[in-house]
Amino acid sequence: MNEIIFTERQRFKQWWIWILLLGVNAFFLYGVFIQLVIGRSFGNKPMNNTTLLIITGLTLLITLLVYNLRLDTIIRNDGIYVRFFPFHFKFKQYTWNTLTKCYIRKYSALLEYGGWGVRIGLSGKAFNVSGNKGLQLELNNKKKILIGTKKPEELAQKLESIAQLKH
Repeated sequence: MNEIIFTERQRFKQWWIWILLLGVNAFFLYGVFIQLVIGRSFGNKPMNNTTLLIITGLTLLITLLVYNLRLDTIIRNDGIYVRFFPFHFKFKQYTWNTLTKCYIRKYSALLEYGGWGVRIGLSGKAFNVSGNKGLQLELNNKKKILIGTKKPEELAQKLESIAQLKH
């Protein structure tokens, strides 16, 4: 039986991302209101109505995308599953027999991977949304994968309980 041993769902919750996105959306929605509803030009060099509507729609779509971004991690008897939705609809599986090491470590998203999301950096590939703790996987083919976690102690305990915490 392939039971679920651990599961975690993470989202971007950094306040500054939401302030920035909501500010940009408010700015363009205000522009649409001023230019299309009231009938006054928005700004010193106003864009045409079509362009204003397209840019407003794009900012709203970007906000919707960021709102739906999530990192899903599942540990089962047969391996580790990770997905960065909506970029990955299917889970990527790492079976236990493909791993030489599997352990929790501290990391720097900016210094090691250049930021958050699905990233490729000097330390390998990373799936992360926040924080500085992650599950480090080292594969038989020498590739390294880091999966960010907000539950490092619980994850380590679950991996230890199935004898898969490998240093």
